[in-house]
Amino acid sequence: MKIASCSTYIVATPAPHVGGMYWIFVSLRTQCGIEGVGEVYAASFHPTVMESAIADVFERYLKNHDPHQVERFYREAYSSGFTQRPDLSMMGVISGLEMACWDIIGKAADKPVYQLIGGKVNEKLRSYTYLYPENKHGEYDYDNVELAVECAIKNMELGFSAIKFDPAGPYSAYSGHQLSLEALEKSATFCQRIREAVGNKCDLLFGTHGQMAPSSAIRLAKRLEPFDPLWFEEPVPPGQSQAMATVANSTSIPIATGERLTTKYEFHDVLKNGAASIIQMNLGRVGGILEAKKIAAIAEVYFAQIAPHLYNGPIGAAASIQLATATPNFLIQESIMTWGGFHAEVLQEKIEWQDGYIIPSDKPGLGIALNMDVVKAHSPYTGKALHLSMDSKPYDVKTHSSTRWKEPSA
Repeated sequence: MKIASCSTYIVATPAPHVGGMYWIFVSLRTQCGIEGVGEVYAASFHPTVMESAIADVFERYLKNHDPHQVERFYREAYSSGFTQRPDLSMMGVISGLEMACWDIIGKAADKPVYQLIGGKVNEKLRSYTYLYPENKHGEYDYDNVELAVECAIKNMELGFSAIKFDPAGPYSAYSGHQLSLEALEKSATFCQRIREAVGNKCDLLFGTHGQMAPSSAIRLAKRLEPFDPLWFEEPVPPGQSQAMATVANSTSIPIATGERLTTKYEFHDVLKNGAASIIQMNLGRVGGILEAKKIAAIAEVYFAQIAPHLYNGPIGAAASIQLATATPNFLIQESIMTWGGFHAEVLQEKIEWQDGYIIPSDKPGLGIALNMDVVKAHSPYTGKALHLSMDSKPYDVKTHSSTRWKEPSA
């Protein structure tokens, strides 16, 4: 079996752009006509740059090769240009193409991918969602605690047993910094009010997106501890695991991290330094399904659990579902609400979600198929904004205390 061709689709998401401004889908086709799909989660460059990078990697390392040779592909692409380093954009490209290879492998074997990477461990996958509180205008409002409480109750009633929120923004390119007293108080108030609303029926997942200095993160953690969150997510910027370990050693709240990390090497650094006990790899960034399986295995050695990150499209979600289904130290999977809206429209059949759980598909490969009419109708992306963006100004205690980062307009 040989891979013959590669196509890339930059799919523009409709407002309010839940899951990012766009999704980067790849499609591989073998000479015998089997198609596999994958998703690249890389946000450093405009998608037109990524499109060229995908084509280059495909031509060098995948064209006319057997899709079963995922280890060969990974090592050659990872070493491209004499690097052998966790290059973020390269790892995004590898991830999407590797997913597509696994989709082909599963279809050729007539098996779901999870049956090929260890077999089914979990019959259903506990899931969580971000709170997306809507104001009277139908816009998302993250500053109003009353709306957040209403949204938390709504999701609890749907069946979610865990909900995530991050009221401490905005996210500055100049982080980490000290949060203002107002932001610290607001964060504690959110936790208190939501805990009062959901009781012990939902875990609280507190996100911060790496914006704080360690000392500020410790100050915030002390205020959140009375409400017993399941995790304190990415309290300091990525890249210095010992700084995160300082926070981990100063709070009873488990530390979660990983959405901006890639490869087994970076995750091993986090684990060996005791920086986190919950690992949040995004399969569209870490190197694909097999690399994520290796990361999960390393985490298992440290008695850490995985909670795959997902703020992108449904192909990346499908790959995460395959991994989670076959992973014994799985904790919870990020869900984009209940997988309705555009996440459903772009697929022929939506991801199955029931009473707080994702139900793994028993179909071959990744278990999903794209609705190409919808994909093509929303391609190409013509906006200038990146998938996600950070505030271009340093954090200011007066101007930032009562505002939250918002996604840029297209």
